[in-house]
Amino acid sequence: MWVVKLGGSLLRTEALRGWLKLLAEEGDGKVVIVPGGGVFADAVRAAQATAGFDDAAAHRMALLAMEQYAWVLKSLQPDLTMASSELEIAERSWQHRAIVWLPSRMVLADEQIAPSWDVTSDSLAAWLAQKLSADRLILIKHADHSSQPAAMRPLIEAGVLDQAFAEFAARLHCPIHVIGMAQHAQFRRLLAGEALSALTRE
Repeated sequence: MWVVKLGGSLLRTEALRGWLKLLAEEGDGKVVIVPGGGVFADAVRAAQATAGFDDAAAHRMALLAMEQYAWVLKSLQPDLTMASSELEIAERSWQHRAIVWLPSRMVLADEQIAPSWDVTSDSLAAWLAQKLSADRLILIKHADHSSQPAAMRPLIEAGVLDQAFAEFAARLHCPIHVIGMAQHAQFRRLLAGEALSALTRE
């Protein structure tokens, strides 16, 4: 099982449809897509800044923002299927289709996940990968960061990965890859079993 996080920033790009087509074709019940928050999460941030509601409310709303993006993905690529629990993920895998995760149910059941903007869909993707004992975690971002050192800390400091990511990634034993939205070829090479350098935990 692979966990693939699709960044919310891809919503405004033509690349999104290409990724959805690729994942739908190659998913075969072995890919779980974690939706980013994108413009929907940005709306929650803006509303919190205006109204001043607490982080617990913002946390729930941000999870719903991810689910809004999930339904966009499903609309754009109807061959995807949806799941909101480990049982549903296991059941949907038998359909041989790529799975889009609806995070609210599972995340809200875990009181160890802090209601904080430090924990975004990046960390939740790592959390899900650990829950599923995934073989690989892939974070698809708007920009290509392959020219930078393949180390976690610089990407966190640059804001590419969220502030809590190192904590969640430390629980994983699988490779982690951060790839840009135009790097379909790199993803296909991973699918083909080619050994590519992964993110280090530094």
